[in-house]
Amino acid sequence: MAKTTRGVELEPIDRLEEKVKLLVSMVERMKVEHARAAEENQRLARELESLRARLASSDGLSSEISTLKEERDVIRKRVTEMLAQIEALNL
Repeated sequence: MAKTTRGVELEPIDRLEEKVKLLVSMVERMKVEHARAAEENQRLARELESLRARLASSDGLSSEISTLKEERDVIRKRVTEMLAQIEALNL
């Protein structure tokens, strides 16, 4: 049996009120989830920037290693040539 006041049925208003309350709670949850997602996004952005910096550093180190290997090969060749010249002297 529906409540009535002055001939107005209140049941549809009660249902509307309940739906509005559910909507408000849903909006509040979505705000919390949005804030959490924004924080996670910021954390991931910082992590990404850190990884990019490490990658750039790694690329620099890789280049330096290549240069050092080339220098080592040049020195090895020169030492080998000097040893061959010393052996040729027959001291």
